[in-house]
Amino acid sequence: MTVAKHRARRLIPHFRPALFILSLYFLIFVHSDPGFAMEISSVNVRISNSEIFVTTALKPDPKFIDDMNEGLSKEFTFFIDLFRVWNIWPDEFILGRKIIKNLRSNQIKREYVATSIYGNIHLEKRFKDPDSMIEWSMNIADLKLANVKELEPGTYFIKVTVESRARKLPPVIGYLLFFVPEKDFTISKNSPVFTVSAKVSP
Repeated sequence: MTVAKHRARRLIPHFRPALFILSLYFLIFVHSDPGFAMEISSVNVRISNSEIFVTTALKPDPKFIDDMNEGLSKEFTFFIDLFRVWNIWPDEFILGRKIIKNLRSNQIKREYVATSIYGNIHLEKRFKDPDSMIEWSMNIADLKLANVKELEPGTYFIKVTVESRARKLPPVIGYLLFFVPEKDFTISKNSPVFTVSAKVSP
C-alpha cells in the first residue's frame, strides 16, 4: 500500500460526520418536494365610523392542498401591521396584530380541524371537508386594526406578512442541521396607501 493511500484511509473517519450531515442535507433539500408558492391575494382597507378594518386572504397552491389531503398539519402566522409613510425617514411602525392559524386533517377519521389564536381569543372549528377548512383559515375579514382618531394626520399603509413553520426534524438531526431554516416561507404584501386627515376641533 502506498503512503498516499494509507493517509487517505486514516482521514476517512474524521470526515464521516461531515459526510453524514451533507447526506441529510441532500435528502432534505434535493429530494424533498418543491417549496411553497403561496401568495397573498389581496390586502384591502376600509374606514368606517373612524375604525380601520383590514381584509386579507392567503391563496394556497396545489402543493398545500395536496398536503392537506394527505393528512399533514400546517401552521401559519399572520402579521397585520400599520405603518406611517415618511418622505425622508424610513416608514414608521405604528401597531400590529398577530393571528396564528393551525390546520389538522385526518383522512381516516374524516376529521378536519382548524384553530385561530388572536390575543386571548382562541377559536376552534370542525369541517366536513378540507376545502371549507382551507377557505376559513386562509381568509381574514374586517379585522379591526385601529381608530383613526388615535392617529396623527399623515399617510399610512397596511403590511400583511405570513410565515409558515418548516417541518420539525428529530432532535438529533435538528441539532446537526442547525443551518436548516426554521420557516417554510415568509411572504408579505402592502395595501394601497391611505390618508388620515387632521383632527377637526369641535
